[in-house]
Amino acid sequence: MRTISEVLRLKWECHASQAEIANACRIGQATVSEYLRRARLADIKWPLPPELTEAELNQRLYPPPVVVPSDSRPVPDWSDVHQRLRKKGMTLLLIWEEYNQSSPDTYRYSWFCRTYRAWEGTAHPRMRQEHVPGDKLYVDYAGQTVCVHDKASADVREAQIFVATFGASNYTYSEATWTQSIPDWISSNTRALEFFGGVPRAVVPDNLKSGVKSPNYYEPDLNRTFSEWARHYGVAVLPARVRQPRDKAKVENGVLQVERRILAALHNRSFFSLAELNVALRDFLEQLNLRETRDLPASRKVMFDTTEFPTLSPLPNQRFEDAVWSKARVHLDYHIDVGRHFYSVPYKLTGELVEVRS
Repeated sequence: MRTISEVLRLKWECHASQAEIANACRIGQATVSEYLRRARLADIKWPLPPELTEAELNQRLYPPPVVVPSDSRPVPDWSDVHQRLRKKGMTLLLIWEEYNQSSPDTYRYSWFCRTYRAWEGTAHPRMRQEHVPGDKLYVDYAGQTVCVHDKASADVREAQIFVATFGASNYTYSEATWTQSIPDWISSNTRALEFFGGVPRAVVPDNLKSGVKSPNYYEPDLNRTFSEWARHYGVAVLPARVRQPRDKAKVENGVLQVERRILAALHNRSFFSLAELNVALRDFLEQLNLRETRDLPASRKVMFDTTEFPTLSPLPNQRFEDAVWSKARVHLDYHIDVGRHFYSVPYKLTGELVEVRS
């Protein structure tokens, strides 16, 4: 609100141009133009009256929309409209046509769109990212770990918590693995797709070494095995940019929900195997996905089944075969050492550095 009064001051007192005002206030020129347009419509003059507070100024420029009409014509359930719009191919025009046919006396399409946008702006603020159903699956590891006790040796080992979250429905999968190494990373991603029962268009991982070897801004170098995994399932890999948390805000929120709703509930329990921990995780994960969300009277599971799952590609007939890529120098006897096992290669490669897939 202070920005609005500063824009008015710069325009009417300092006679600055819109470009200069935008640069001074760190906002876009379109925003400056919108403020000035609303000030003219509200018949606001400069200098502002001393009794006019910032809140009253904002109220005059942005009066609250009147959502409920004064007559008896039926008003749509805007939360239902909002949920239906998440389905692929659904538009406001199609929903309005159904609404128009439901009663002999309904509102026009322009009122329908205008009132829905006003409701959406107050009940569901628009995020910077638009998440299309079935488009992106966000994957990462939680910052917290879970202790697993060995009954025989009394040793304690930290288990890593893998989390995968869909963008549109927030439907979440989580499991525990011993490490964040390439085999565990690939296996967790594979089991996540099997849990969801389909393949999204793209997977968005964080820049951990198991997935991305070199997080270059323009051409990130994916791990060789992860690239093969992506080709096997026909999915694109779009690594999040370095130090850009908004690129993976969905999985950050998914990790937060797993830590609050699941790991916090398990902090007093002791686990003696990874399988036992995963059984407990799966039970609480089901409760998390069945909880109704705060914004809509629908759970993550319902949103996934109705909007996300129908858009997923089918899983391939065969599961991805885990493989590890490494490098080895060919010895003078034209053999290479792979895990203390020796394999012969063409003798012309003696002395060369070769790639090994095992």
